Amino acid sequence: MEIQNLAINDYEEITELWAKAGLPFKPQGRDSRKAIAAEMAVNPDFFLGAFEGKRLIGVVVLSCDRRKGWINRLAIDLDCRRRGIARALIMKSEKTLRKHGFKIFCALIEEGNAASKDLFKNCGYVEHRDIIYFSKRDSDEV
Repeated sequence: MEIQNLAINDYEEITELWAKAGLPFKPQGRDSRKAIAAEMAVNPDFFLGAFEGKRLIGVVVLSCDRRKGWINRLAIDLDCRRRGIARALIMKSEKTLRKHGFKIFCALIEEGNAASKDLFKNCGYVEHRDIIYFSKRDSDEV
């Protein structure tokens, strides 16, 4: 397994992996090819993929809010789970974010996703139950 930066040429494989992993995405909005290409142009090393040969088996998208680095959209091919791929992507994500000056790493995980919660806990992350997440969106596609 090798972790590499992803490019817009990988878009179809990225969205296929998200779909296979059951990760919701917005192909008409924030996850459109155009939107992803624009994000990749600004931060090309914020899109990481785990490959076996030429096959994409894991993906993660990073972001930042100028104070914290965020680990987003982590998905592993169903046939490749429980092999340390997600952990390797998290470690590479932290290394990439450190390179950009971040010292706080965060991830938002849905309440019922026990596997992801356990993964992040095992990687040294602390669950905060005292924070309630609010969002406001201009549309359902953002």
